[in-house]
Amino acid sequence: MNKPDSDEMFVLDVGEKKITVERDQRIQSAATFNIEKEDHTLGNLIRMQLLQNPAVLFAGYKVPHPLKYNVLVKVQTDHDQPIQAFKSAVSEVIKQTCDLQEQFKEQVHAHKHFNPGAVGEY
Repeated sequence: MNKPDSDEMFVLDVGEKKITVERDQRIQSAATFNIEKEDHTLGNLIRMQLLQNPAVLFAGYKVPHPLKYNVLVKVQTDHDQPIQAFKSAVSEVIKQTCDLQEQFKEQVHAHKHFNPGAVGEY
């Protein structure tokens, strides 16, 4: 079968970097970020967060091949700071994810408090 082993989807090879960046040669304020071992989920989250930044003129992503686990995120800003915009977007996605996890834990705790016979551990 053509399907890669499941560990290839998330385990980095020895010496492989999670994120690499390549500045655009034609557009000074643009860069492409290659994120290894990720898919549409993270690509779209980062793209949407980048578009919340008023300094970002363009943000898009693509998965170059369905059997390879990497995402390319392209960013263009109105100033020469695409790397800073990307870092800021990733930090905000991490913050929002942590907030969501905390809210989930609070709701589970509240549910267990009001339903003492509830089964399961989160």
